[in-house]
Amino acid sequence: MLPLLLISLTGSILVFKVELDTLLMPAKMSVPDDSPSTRVSLDTLMASVKSKYPDHEIGSWELFTDHQRTDTAYIIAHQTNEWSKLYLNQYTGELLSSPVGLSDNFTDWLLDLHFKLLLETNGIFLGALVSLLLLFLGISGMVLYRKFWLYFFTLRVKAATRIFFSDIHKMIGIASSPVIIILAFTGAYWNIAEVIHEIEEHVIKTPHILTKSLHSKDISLQTLYEKTSDTINDFEATYLLMPYDPEMHITFYGKINTSNPLNSDYASNISYDKSSAEVISSEDVRNASALHVTVDSFRKLHFGHFAGLASKVVWCILGLSPVILAITGLYLFWYRRRRRVPTSNVFIKIRVLLVKNTY
Repeated sequence: MLPLLLISLTGSILVFKVELDTLLMPAKMSVPDDSPSTRVSLDTLMASVKSKYPDHEIGSWELFTDHQRTDTAYIIAHQTNEWSKLYLNQYTGELLSSPVGLSDNFTDWLLDLHFKLLLETNGIFLGALVSLLLLFLGISGMVLYRKFWLYFFTLRVKAATRIFFSDIHKMIGIASSPVIIILAFTGAYWNIAEVIHEIEEHVIKTPHILTKSLHSKDISLQTLYEKTSDTINDFEATYLLMPYDPEMHITFYGKINTSNPLNSDYASNISYDKSSAEVISSEDVRNASALHVTVDSFRKLHFGHFAGLASKVVWCILGLSPVILAITGLYLFWYRRRRRVPTSNVFIKIRVLLVKNTY
């Protein structure tokens, strides 16, 4: 029950991760109102980071064009392959922070607790097991109360504690089961995928120790950034992944305005050769396979970002339902265990009563 409670509590908070980060770190997360209207060249921004931290390579970059959120650069230390991140104003080129670990900020620490239970790879595996158990609870609850309309509005407030807790358990379980199943399934998928990735990258293969840039210095990343919309119509780049392994190339992930509200901001992608800058591959979510579209939708489904503030509030509240279900379920379990009196004890109590009645 403990890991389930931790995952539920942290998950409900993390629905509003961006809002919390902006509240806690406004100088790092928010673009000042007096900033210029156009972005500084990506080449200039990256060169600025490299000049300040020459013993690091840029691993990835979050791109924002809404004049509200600042860019985030993720950098990798030479020889150690340790990742850190820093914030910068993409409209002035000003670095707004020094590098910090990926779990140093409060909400990043919460995310690590939610995803790994602060146990690294072992925590990812444990999180996958907990997610599968939560999935089972959601499905079994729907099976047990498949005639939900008979119980949904039943809440006997003045009844005995056991009956009242039982009604709460059924009502909340029925209302939250669809969301619990979505959260559990998507969470289990990501944890299992990460476990497989860890095994492939750190057990089957020897991790590459980064000591220098792996892409040609003649490539203009700003030019590639501007060309993305020529490769995929209406493409808006939101994330840049740089090659930090010899097998990797330069990849832009981005969003496209579609009629599907579950398409994420990273639903489409374009990869460029790290030596020649030629297009290697591209994937437009509008023409992608059903599997790609489904897996991509997990991001918005898990965090409730598909219908603005309304869906976030619903996901935040129903995401806490396992806490209430755990408390009420534990009480009902304890009550039933308490009621199971061993047969020998029953006979002893009867004898005592008979003796008392005799006198």
